[in-house]
Amino acid sequence: MNGSVLEETAPAAQADAAEWWRGAVIYQVYPRSFADTNGDGIGDLPGVTARLDYIASLGVDAVWLSPFFTSPMKDFGYDIADYRSVDPIFGTLANFDALLDRAHALGLKVLIDQVWSHTSDQHAWFAESRSSRDNPRADWYVWADAKPDGSPPNNWQSVFHGPSWTWDARRGQYYLHNFLAAQPDLNLHHPDVQDAILDTARFWLDRGVDGFRLDALNFAMHDPALRDNPPVADPKAKRLRPFDFQHHLYNQSHGAIPGFLERVRALFDSYPGARFTVAEVGGEQADREMKLFTQGPKRLHSAYGFNFLYADRLTPRLIDDTMALWPGAAGEGWPSWAFSNHDAPRVVSRWLGGGEDSAALARLAMLLLVALRGNVFLYQGEELGLPQAEVPFDRLRDPEAIANWPATLGRDGARTPMPWSHDAPNAGFSPAEPWLPLDPAHPPLAVDRQEEDPGSMLNFTRRLIRLRKQHEALRLGGFTPRPAPAPLLAFERGDGALLCIFNLGNEAVDWTLPEGRRIVAEAGTFPQPLSGVIAERA
Repeated sequence: MNGSVLEETAPAAQADAAEWWRGAVIYQVYPRSFADTNGDGIGDLPGVTARLDYIASLGVDAVWLSPFFTSPMKDFGYDIADYRSVDPIFGTLANFDALLDRAHALGLKVLIDQVWSHTSDQHAWFAESRSSRDNPRADWYVWADAKPDGSPPNNWQSVFHGPSWTWDARRGQYYLHNFLAAQPDLNLHHPDVQDAILDTARFWLDRGVDGFRLDALNFAMHDPALRDNPPVADPKAKRLRPFDFQHHLYNQSHGAIPGFLERVRALFDSYPGARFTVAEVGGEQADREMKLFTQGPKRLHSAYGFNFLYADRLTPRLIDDTMALWPGAAGEGWPSWAFSNHDAPRVVSRWLGGGEDSAALARLAMLLLVALRGNVFLYQGEELGLPQAEVPFDRLRDPEAIANWPATLGRDGARTPMPWSHDAPNAGFSPAEPWLPLDPAHPPLAVDRQEEDPGSMLNFTRRLIRLRKQHEALRLGGFTPRPAPAPLLAFERGDGALLCIFNLGNEAVDWTLPEGRRIVAEAGTFPQPLSGVIAERA
């Protein structure tokens, strides 16, 4: 078989409705780049609604929408100026309600991004906070006096570039921003700020939203003592930005975050039906924090890190070590995994570097992703096998890419428009010039072309998602690594119900499937390079 999945005749096992999210497949939409209906070259909410039938046809359980809120777009929506409104470039609240209704009619849950570590500097809260040192919201953000020589309060460095502090003459103080200067950090230690954030959560939950993806959650609280971060002593450590020179012990990851998350979970549990919370957690403490934020029944349902998103190679050790972090111990939370998203280069290019085997890697990666224990996050275009787009410097929009070019290529290459029609202008994304250019490699992989081919990557993905729903071992079963010679990766799911074996290398391996096993899915022709199988007991 070459990228095949055997059809099952048994009905799909149904997860407990109260935990629809456990083992779910969730499709991420980056609205700016999904579908444009008003001809301005930027995707919008009506465009998402128009394509919900396509998303539902994949067989996914939910759709996650990256930010569509009112924003000056300095960081393309992750700098929110109003948590309760839709930015006009995306549409209106009525458009969102229509999207939500249509998704629910199709059986899709809807998750939205919530960015609680910071706002835009154009948010009304910040405008009031910076106006004086004694206004009602004076302490809603993180303010600090300069050192006697006028320099910033400490040595903290921002993720994108330069110090985490910007001087504000209105207050005669510095304010903290872990990202852009246009993204001041909220002071989530303040109970009034927590209350305000929970009120915004209620606004969306009351509208019928099924859950939140919580952005950069471990940046939500800082060390109030403002202690300096210690330097990274390892001379071999990768240093592309000032941020990379420090261990980030004090500008983030404060021990009070879990207490706030318990308030969030209590709010979610007060609503009827099953609502879902998943945290994005990055950085050197991410493995510990993912487990901390999801520990027990009073915190978040799930979390995902960058174990795979920032990995530049796919190896058996990467998979084994990452899965070993989540053995399923009592009180342990539930993990989520992504191989691609809007913040990382697309997996096909990152793990292979492009080239003639990119199609084989795309199938291998998809088979592996659906075989892992945890939730699956699938990024728009991943089901098409899209490679990372090439974006010339003069077309870059990502502030991180522009600041650090060419040391880092940034995020634009993963954010280019979705190709819907191979021969339409701009691949059917928009009649106008798109906000980011299409890569010439993408239209040949467009949805319409792949729909017509039963053996396409798109239809292969559909079959794998269906397979995951049909096998409880894939959705909910345990993960047990099995010995195999490099570069093979082998593990079992569900107490041996399924055996999963992958050749992650570029050479064929001498390997025979154990007797008593029947292949139910295959990427490539195992054990040829970049191939894999899932086999059940015969």
